[in-house]
Amino acid sequence: MDARQEELRRRLAALGFDDVRFAAADPLVGEGLPGWLAAGQQADMAWMERTAEKRLHPELVLPGTRSVIMLGVNYGPGQKRAGGPVWARYALHGDYHDTMKPGLVAAGRVLEEIYGVGSEDYRYYVDTGPVLERSWAARAGLGFIGKNAMLISRRHGNWLLLAAILTRVELAPDAPVRKLLEPRNAKIDNAIGLLCGKCTRCLDACPTQAFPRPGVVDARRCISYQTIENKGVIPRALRRGIGAHIYGCDVCLEVCPWNRFAREGRRLLLAVRNEMIELTLAELLELTPERFAAVFKGTAIKRVKHAGLLRNACIVAGNSGDGSLLPQLVRLAAHDLPLIRVHAVWAVRRLGGGAQLAAAQAAETDAAVLEEYGAPAADY
Repeated sequence: MDARQEELRRRLAALGFDDVRFAAADPLVGEGLPGWLAAGQQADMAWMERTAEKRLHPELVLPGTRSVIMLGVNYGPGQKRAGGPVWARYALHGDYHDTMKPGLVAAGRVLEEIYGVGSEDYRYYVDTGPVLERSWAARAGLGFIGKNAMLISRRHGNWLLLAAILTRVELAPDAPVRKLLEPRNAKIDNAIGLLCGKCTRCLDACPTQAFPRPGVVDARRCISYQTIENKGVIPRALRRGIGAHIYGCDVCLEVCPWNRFAREGRRLLLAVRNEMIELTLAELLELTPERFAAVFKGTAIKRVKHAGLLRNACIVAGNSGDGSLLPQLVRLAAHDLPLIRVHAVWAVRRLGGGAQLAAAQAAETDAAVLEEYGAPAADY
């Protein structure tokens, strides 16, 4: 590997990226994406199907792509609050799409300076473009794909946010993670559970049984999908499994034994927002649109919007066993939005407060949800 490439690695790390690796931009063959899509396991994330070919063939994203620079930012282990609503750990920061972008802009300038290329010779993405970040990260050796379908790093555990730079610059590829006993020429790129051994903690711990097999997540059953990407009714059959998870879920990450090697990251490209840990469920049930906008400004949580977070809060309240929340839930059962009403009604009944709901109100809620979302009765 030449001196320029090592200088590139060094300077990108100095920008705040905790891991910097390189991969050849050959098409991703043998990936499970086509089968996953054919099985409908992407739920209603239609953009995954629209961009499937681009995700497998970087040449379709940036013609002439020769290399992929994979960058990791360590966001763990971080803080957790005992009791109360549970947030995905990455969400307890400023929106990483925004905070990592300056680092990528600077990385592009470094690439231009060292290799004499122009801005048209590379493109960068943070979890928003047609890039299979985990597959490229595994090819570049940032880690391996675990049975939980997440990238697992031997240095950072399960706590890496990934960014990718596609470039026309040809860079010497780093080696993928390999088993010590594997022949050096073994074809093991992206092997599922490469260093998991017989461990199945992630599969066993999933509260909603979202893993049909190791390395495959059925988004339709995944708490992260349901509490973030799903903009409609959360199926009744999954609500108890959601438990206290109000935004996202880290269960299959947290139980992984590889996390014992993880150390707290530098967070040079992250902005910690731990004040959200202190929000109580009662406070969340009282959120107005104005308060939501003020509290969650600049965070990833703004993606679910005020209605989505209230919907999630109703489910968490229904699972809490806390009867003191009934007055707030009864008020939400009369909310203007059917999406909120239907989950509030479920929560009230779950807490044994069904007698406090007028039969007409419940019937109106059911009819409105069916009309607006087309949700089958079993879902509400």
